[in-house]
Amino acid sequence: MSLTILGIASSSPAHRIAQSDAADLATTFANATPGHERALAAIYRQTRIRSRGSVLLEAPGQAAFAQTFFPPADATRPGGPTTAERMARYEAEAGPLAIDAASEALARSPVGTADITHLVTCSCTGFSNPGVDIQIMRGLGLSPTVARTHVGFMGCHGGFNALRVAEAFAASDPATVVLVTCVELCSLHFQYGSRSDLVVANSIFADGAAALVGAGPGRAHVGRDGGWSLERQWSALLPDSLHDMGWSIGDHGFEMGLSARVPAVIGDHVRTIVDGALASAGLTAAEVGSWAVHPGGPRVLAAVQDALDLPATACDASRGVLADHGNMSSATIFFILERMLDHTTPSPCVALAFGPGLTVEMALFTRR
Repeated sequence: MSLTILGIASSSPAHRIAQSDAADLATTFANATPGHERALAAIYRQTRIRSRGSVLLEAPGQAAFAQTFFPPADATRPGGPTTAERMARYEAEAGPLAIDAASEALARSPVGTADITHLVTCSCTGFSNPGVDIQIMRGLGLSPTVARTHVGFMGCHGGFNALRVAEAFAASDPATVVLVTCVELCSLHFQYGSRSDLVVANSIFADGAAALVGAGPGRAHVGRDGGWSLERQWSALLPDSLHDMGWSIGDHGFEMGLSARVPAVIGDHVRTIVDGALASAGLTAAEVGSWAVHPGGPRVLAAVQDALDLPATACDASRGVLADHGNMSSATIFFILERMLDHTTPSPCVALAFGPGLTVEMALFTRR
């Protein structure tokens, strides 16, 4: 049973910061020496990100950027804002960004708010209850009887888990219409200090929201996306990688643990996982028309491309989203799919994402 895509859209914060300016800002949170400043600048350049959006940025006036949420590091507040302060900001900011993406996805679909039967939300960067799901319900004027499910704290692959839930709902009732919305405010969790994995996380993560309207076969109208459907999904845990990526809640936000081994571990195993999954669907990697790979960073994209022997341009959409927006955790894959799923993209399309575990999530999309 497939999930027909009726509309897909994304939303970014009102203000952005150039990556070079973000590197300069980072030095104020690390008490950086001149040598450390040069190292920070190099790390930020290596991400290949041009700019990123953040709900914490303010109207810059005559300056390149402005923000007051994170004060410079000092002895009185060495970790910056508390987790409670960051969660208060999440509660204020996540809903409007999610509503914007969901509203646009509906506008691009052939259905309206009255047709939505299920709402699936996804986020790993904040908690509040009543949460973003109810904010979306109220903001869009959805029926109070819409069934709500939240997928939380799963990381960069969480959008795939949300799609799996949506597909299950569609399989249970052919008249189902599901609104899937991912919203991530990663910039809330900027970490102070010079620990290498935290510096890398600070350099790549950003804010964004994305939404997808999907339906069962009873509502399988073709939207503007060109008639794409989610056909199959797979999940796999990589061996001996439990501690290579983590996401924990601290006193000063959520802390990312990120091993330098991650690209190599993914590169060592992704071919076997992809080949096995495709074989179960009667396909080979050579028969895949297009690839949507979550850009955990440029080294992850390179590792996947090399391991799967993909053409040089196969991950262009992924690299473009990374350059234009940074890594927005679970929302990122929808930004990529929004660019790709049209009438010209070769079918089938395979999407991949990676997260704590290490987990590999994979989905197969086909155009009708």
